[in-house]
Order: sequence, then C-alpha cells, then structure tokens
Amino acid sequence: MGKTSDLTAVQKTIIDTLHKEGKTQKVIAKEAGCSQSSVSKHINRQAKGRIKCGRKKCTSSRDNRTLQRIVTTNPFKNVGEIHKEWTAAGVSASRTTTRRLMKDMGFRCRIPCVKPLLNKKQRKKRLAWAKDKKDWTDAEWSKVMFSDESKFCISFGNQGPRVWRKSGEAQNPRCMRSSVKFPPSVMVWGAMSSAGVGPLCFLRSRVNAAVYQEVLEHFMLPAADQLYGDADFTFQQDLAPAHSAKTTSTWFKDHGIPVLDWPANSPDLNPIENLWGIVKRRMQYARPNNAEELKTTIRATWALITPEQCHRLIESMPRRITAVIEAKGAPTKY
Repeated sequence: MGKTSDLTAVQKTIIDTLHKEGKTQKVIAKEAGCSQSSVSKHINRQAKGRIKCGRKKCTSSRDNRTLQRIVTTNPFKNVGEIHKEWTAAGVSASRTTTRRLMKDMGFRCRIPCVKPLLNKKQRKKRLAWAKDKKDWTDAEWSKVMFSDESKFCISFGNQGPRVWRKSGEAQNPRCMRSSVKFPPSVMVWGAMSSAGVGPLCFLRSRVNAAVYQEVLEHFMLPAADQLYGDADFTFQQDLAPAHSAKTTSTWFKDHGIPVLDWPANSPDLNPIENLWGIVKRRMQYARPNNAEELKTTIRATWALITPEQCHRLIESMPRRITAVIEAKGAPTKY
C-alpha cells in the first residue's frame, strides 16, 4: 500500500495514536499493517492540514440561486432549456454542470401527478364530507361497493413530459399536469368491495343515463349478488352526468339500493382508482395490437386481483379521509 487513500479508517486511527506516542514510522507501519511510505504520507498530510484536491467551482452562490429560480419558475422545462436560459443570464457552465447542480439542490426528474383542479366550493364540500365520514369504521366501509369507469390505452409507453421537483412536491399544483387522452383506447366499468371485484363491462358508446342504467342492470346487480349475497350494501359512484341523472336516481329507488353521497372531483377518495392503477402497472409490458387483444389482457389482469388487495384498499378509507381533512379539502396523494 503506497497511497494514503488505500488506508482504512482503523489503520489511520492506529497511525495517529502511535505517532502521538512517539513511535517510529517503521514500528507504526508494522502495527498498522501498511507500508512505511503510507505512514509517512498520512502523517505529513495531517501535519500540513491538507484537504482533498478538487476542481474549482465555476459558479457562484448567486449563479446557483439563479438556477434554482429558473427551475422553480418553470419545472416542466428539460435540462437543455434550463441550461440555455441559465447561460443566457451570463453564467458560464456546461450542461453536465447544470444537471449536477440541479440534483445537488434536490431536484429530480419525475413523472408529474395528474389531479383535478378544485375550486373553493368543491374543497369546502369535500372537507364537510370527510368530517361527516371520519368516524366510519372498517365494517361500515366494507358495506360500500365502489365503482368507476377507466380508460385503457393500447399504447402505454408515452407518459408525457417530466417535471423537475423536490421530494415532497408531488402534489404541488405547479408540478402537476393535465392529462391528454388521444391514443386508441377502450372504456371499462368495474366495481369492487372488501370481498373482491365484480365483472367488468366494456362500454361501446358514450355513457348517457340509458347506457349507464343498462350497466347497472346487467353488471352492477350481478356484482352485488356475487360480493354481498343477501346482505345489505351501499353503492358508490361519482357525480358524472349519467350517474346523477334523475332517471338514474329513480332506477336506484325502484331497486331499493342506497347510494353513498359523494363529493365532486374526488378520485383520490375512491379506492377503485388505485385498483385501476394496479391493473395498468401489471399491463405496462403488454403490447396488444388491437382493441380486442387489449380487452383480453384487461380481463386476464382483472381476474388476478385478490380479495386481500381489495380489503387493504378499503381499509385505507379512514386514512384518505384524514388526509382530506388535514389538506382542508384539497387533493391528496391518494
């Protein structure tokens, strides 16, 4: 060993201790298990107070603050655009330096969360709803059948532009984007409870009140028989126009099915949204060539969902409600 960088922390401690005791370098080298030259270099380095060499920084603290301001102002820019704007401000730095400094500042390139924008009235209603349901038990939530529609695209690879943000900023509005849904796709209706999932319904046309009532008749009722048998249950749905239509409300009354009151624009409160996410993640490497192959893949993946997974998602309802209350009605991480 001829380099001080090769010495372990234990060897350096032994060298420092024996040197203070006045031992010769030969004795120290034997005790530390290293070469005499390594001992000499370590002692000389300590005596001179030398620090590690390194390239001089090419940017000042002011330059770094300018970079942080650029990233914070428009976090959806890529590194090239950020570097161009930074150097236009009079900073002389490479693109690699720009990326490294951004990471040193805590910025990471991430896929932005997509959340609905809520106005004050909607946040107020969400908060009131959460406070009303905060004392519900797991047994009460297990009686709720959650439902929703979801769109599945043939192309899963394009996840859109990324965003530069720091840890904990995933829900910051400036780090979120709205979704664009143009790829070929199919719309699916599904339902779940703490006992598992019901049958899927692939929607062929735009969902109006009449189409939705057919879905309820031919898919929701069989799902209720499968998941609850003769036991009572409460049905959950969002406030889509077809769901809140007068004829749909009449259908529920005629069939004696209670509907859970639900705040607008609240997918973060619906555990089936997480279930759709599980299905889509499992399908991320699937490459269906057409809509029929896509449907087959969705059915096969949906069939793998276990009652245990559903039960865990239903158990998260108290935490979701607590998160909404703490956020004062704003969108949450769920």
